Parts: sequence; structure tokens; C-alpha cells
Amino acid sequence: MLAAVEIRKQFGALAALDGVDFAVSAGEAVGIVGPNGAGKTTLLNVLAGTTLPSKGSVVFRGVDVTRARADARARMGISRAHQIPRPFGGMTVFENCFVAASTGAGLRRKEAYARCLEVLELSGLSGVADRRADTLGLLERKRLELARAIATNPEVLLLDEIGAGLTDAEAAELVTLINHLRTDDGIAVVWIEHIVHVLVQGVTRLICMVSGRVLADGEPATVMRDERVIEAYLGTAAA
Repeated sequence: MLAAVEIRKQFGALAALDGVDFAVSAGEAVGIVGPNGAGKTTLLNVLAGTTLPSKGSVVFRGVDVTRARADARARMGISRAHQIPRPFGGMTVFENCFVAASTGAGLRRKEAYARCLEVLELSGLSGVADRRADTLGLLERKRLELARAIATNPEVLLLDEIGAGLTDAEAAELVTLINHLRTDDGIAVVWIEHIVHVLVQGVTRLICMVSGRVLADGEPATVMRDERVIEAYLGTAAA
């Protein structure tokens, strides 16, 4: 569904990404972990189209989209939910979703309206559809950020630390929603998250990045037992 092929990103003398290779299939959820500065968010920016790689390519459904802008990728089916929700505060929850469905996905008015009703029900926001977005609490804003991304009818969903700041119960609700999108709708998910115990509940595969490279890639429990991952990401105990 989506592939990063030998992605490199240079910021002056700093190699933020140094030959990253990975792919995600329909219905698969890939989690990405790693210490600060590992290149996780830069990789997501490259996949989303907000950052151009210095070398390498991004391939979506067999088509090279490396030079496509973020809005063009959204219409193709690549959508993103950010760590810090920034909804249109003066608009209602429904209106926020409508913008995503009509402008982001390019749906006609009637189709966009129907899509919004479906997405708000799915994300548990139907009860606050007429509330202004700037009156929402953190969990509801996180849900709206995800709902806006879903409203664009994505085939690939890029998630940037959407569990940050949530309680365990709230994070569990988000995991349930993401699992539904993956298993029932066949959406491919790429999810960056520092809260590892939450992440491993919602992904089928785990990648650990260090210094712009992929250190380990495999089944979540196996990756988290990898001694290289423990040393690089979790740290080792003093003697």
C-alpha cells in the first residue's frame, strides 16, 4: 500500500534519515518507536508530503508520489493525524469533519455530509457534533483530529503520537477505534508513539529507529525483547 524506499533526509550536516526502507500493507498497522532524534517524525513528514526527502522515494499503490504535495496525497488516500490537535476552533465538530471530507477527500456536498455522519458515529463524537471545537476536552480533540483524518477516506493513516496526554482508559478507547479501522475497513496504519504499552495493543508490527536508521523490524514482542532495542531505546541498567 505504502513504501519508503531508501529514504534519506539531510539537514545540513545532520542525517535525520539515513536509508530507511519499509512498507505497509492494507489492514496492517506498523508502529514506530525510538529515542528522541531517531528520525520518526521526519519519516512521517516525508510519507505525508510535508517534507521532501534528499534521496529515495515514497511509493503509494505502486505509484511514485515523492514529489506530490500533502493535499494531493490526501486526495489519493494518504491522511495524517497530528500529535497536537489544531481544529478550526470557531467551527463545530461537524463542520471540521465536513471540511476534511469535502476539501481533503474532494467529496461532493451530499457525499461529504453522509461521510461526516458516519465518521462522527464511529469516533464517538455524534453527541458533540454541534459543539464548537474550541470547547472540547483533550480526548474529544484527539478524537476530532482522528475523525478529520478518517473523513478524507484514507487507505493509509499516519498517526503521530495521538496517545500523548491521555489516561490509560482514554488511550484504550483510541486503540479500539484504530483496530476497527484496520480490521474492518482495511486501512493501513503507520503509528508513531512513545507510550509503548499502548502502541503494542494496536499494531501488528513494530519498527525501532535509531539515528535515522531502522534498527529492528518485526513482531512487537520480539522487537521489544531485542537487546539492541533495549540498549538503544530503553537503556540498560547500571552494574
